Amino acid sequence: MLNLSVLLEDSARSFPDRDALVLGPTRLTYAQVDAAANQVANLLVARGIQPGDKVALSCPNLPYFPIVYYGILKAGAVVVPLNVLLKSREVAYHLADADVKAYFCFEGTPELAMAAEGHVGFQQVDGAEHFFVITADAAAPSPIAGTETLGQAVAGMSPVFESAVTEPGDTAIILYTSGTTGQPKGAELSHANTMMNVVANNRLFQSEPATDSHVVCLPLFHTFGATVQMHAGFSMAATLHLVPRFDAHAVLELMDREIITFFAGVPTMWWGLLNALTDDIDVGRIADNLRIGISGGASLPVEILHQVKQLFGVTVIEGYGLSETSPVATFGDRRLRPRPGSIGTPIWGVELKLIAPDWTEVSKVGEVGEIAIKGHNVMKGYYNRPAATSEVIRDGWFRTGDLARKDEDGFYYIVDRSKDLIIRGGFNVYPREVEEVLMTHPAVSLAAVVGVPHDSHGEEIKAFVILRPGASVTPGELVAWGKEQMASYKYPRIVEFVPSLPMTATGKILKRELV
Repeated sequence: MLNLSVLLEDSARSFPDRDALVLGPTRLTYAQVDAAANQVANLLVARGIQPGDKVALSCPNLPYFPIVYYGILKAGAVVVPLNVLLKSREVAYHLADADVKAYFCFEGTPELAMAAEGHVGFQQVDGAEHFFVITADAAAPSPIAGTETLGQAVAGMSPVFESAVTEPGDTAIILYTSGTTGQPKGAELSHANTMMNVVANNRLFQSEPATDSHVVCLPLFHTFGATVQMHAGFSMAATLHLVPRFDAHAVLELMDREIITFFAGVPTMWWGLLNALTDDIDVGRIADNLRIGISGGASLPVEILHQVKQLFGVTVIEGYGLSETSPVATFGDRRLRPRPGSIGTPIWGVELKLIAPDWTEVSKVGEVGEIAIKGHNVMKGYYNRPAATSEVIRDGWFRTGDLARKDEDGFYYIVDRSKDLIIRGGFNVYPREVEEVLMTHPAVSLAAVVGVPHDSHGEEIKAFVILRPGASVTPGELVAWGKEQMASYKYPRIVEFVPSLPMTATGKILKRELV
């Protein structure tokens, strides 16, 4: 038996009174979080959820997220975390594709009506049976007529629960990712996949029980934050200070006020911290406490690495991974001389190699090849997509689509992302999906989406559009329309109308020429 919920349960047994989750004045101990997760598990069982059923969760970094997440695991069900920015049409696609039976959705804010969008999507899905609204005030009524709140649903549920028996190879999580073609795909991660990634991370960071305190700015619905901070942190009885929305100065105030030993972020977050420093922040106090600094999602500029070291006294280590690899595959080693721009070497229990398009190994130092990964972290496959799985996994090796080189000491360096992938503010944006949505607009004949350099986001999304004959729409109108149709990190902020697009002889758009 192996169930990821043991990460919470063991810490609750060993350190029941230690703070597990902190958000503003709210401080929940490990015993309290475990008891609340047990209530969620009892709720799911009472509503007929069986081991292996899929349960979706849309929630920002609030205490409800880990409570519901581990409650789902305790019931033996599969967690399907969803990006909180998804619109109703996107929610419906994910729920249907994952065969979701129940859905927990945060009520949202005036700016982001999550529950309204989520409920519209939920109603479009056959087989989706239970919809629960997570409200900021557990006693508040649901903002969606005819729906239950989490608070109402768990009222009277026992805080005691015996977690379901699951095997190491059973699916624990389905994380949605996407290639440059087609719709998002669900990467199935087993309990063992994530558990072994947690073990490898704790070895790497030399974590000790009940000593670390994390600032959790990375969204927990994303694999980076979920595994490196939530799962690994809970396994070591760390205290997680949750940040629902990243504000650099507010995070610095938190790090000044509390004893924070662990910060993980994408490069734009580190850049934000450096640019938000003011005289009222005691940088020395932050530096005295900070033990681990991690960056991922994109290469960290060398200048930022140097400034962080100078101001906060920590050497930021960079890593690499994907949803399909649970996620961490490589990391730098903070005990060694930093190699700016390098994603490090394979973590414990994982192998890497560079391959040619025909899967043959590229072995010369400095030669560029596609990263292939093998080890305990490689997913089971894409949910209900055997053909897509067989395209990327062969003999246990997963080909990533990312190009890299290796130096003489075995350190890897990314030289190019997947052919068309855009990384905006740490979020992966897949042009094909954006293009397909744009082309549903009555004025759009053809669209090509690329990433263009941006000072703070790394890349911004730009669409080159060919209009239909006689159509009339302005770039601003198309941007506004896209904002209504797509999550806020996906829609193009820049639209350029063109009479034609550069193409190959076979009709493929030459996006490199557009960039």
